[in-house]
Order: sequence, then structure tokens, then C-alpha cells
Amino acid sequence: MTKMPDKDPSVWALLLAWLSVHQPQIYAAAMAATVAVFRVIYGGGGRRQMITEGVLCGLIGTVLVPLLEWLSMWWGIPMPPNLATFFGCMVGFLGVEKLRAHADRFLGRNLDQV
Repeated sequence: MTKMPDKDPSVWALLLAWLSVHQPQIYAAAMAATVAVFRVIYGGGGRRQMITEGVLCGLIGTVLVPLLEWLSMWWGIPMPPNLATFFGCMVGFLGVEKLRAHADRFLGRNLDQV
């Protein structure tokens, strides 16, 4: 007789361990998505814009922890992973269009100097 995977306690232990390790990333992504959704609701946007902004800001929020780790090594300044939550909220508050405009301006300026 085979064991049911949901009856195996090690599956739950592995899931909880994974969530524990990736908690800052998950929290930053969730905060970015939540703030973006509420910003769109407050601004009077539609359901499609709300979902799109939430998903895109959540995806951007997901990469904040590795980005902070890289910047921490590059600058030599220790940054806690929970700082990603603040930046996740800022991503959601600014929105995808403003972030894209800032990135275009930053990259355009740096590419002109090369």
C-alpha cells in the first residue's frame, strides 16, 4: 500500500522550511502587489489594471531581496533582507509606469556616457 503525500509530515516540514527561508522575498512581493492594487483602486482604475499592476509589482518585489544582497556585497554595507519590504511598498506605490520611466531615464543617461 502506498503512502499519501499529504499524510507524510516531512512534506509539511519541507514546505514550512522553504517558506521560512524565503519569507522576506514573499513578504516584499505581497506588499508590493497589495499596495499597487490599493493604489489602482484609490485612483479609480479598472479590474484589469488592478490585476496587471498587482502582478507586475509583485514580480518586481520578488527580486528585491537578491538585489539588496548584491548591493550589500558591492557597496560593503550590510543591509537586512527585511529592508525589501520597504522597497516593495515603494514599488507598489510608484507603480510600473513610473518605475519604467525612471529606468529609461537612468539607462539612457548611462548609455549616453559610454
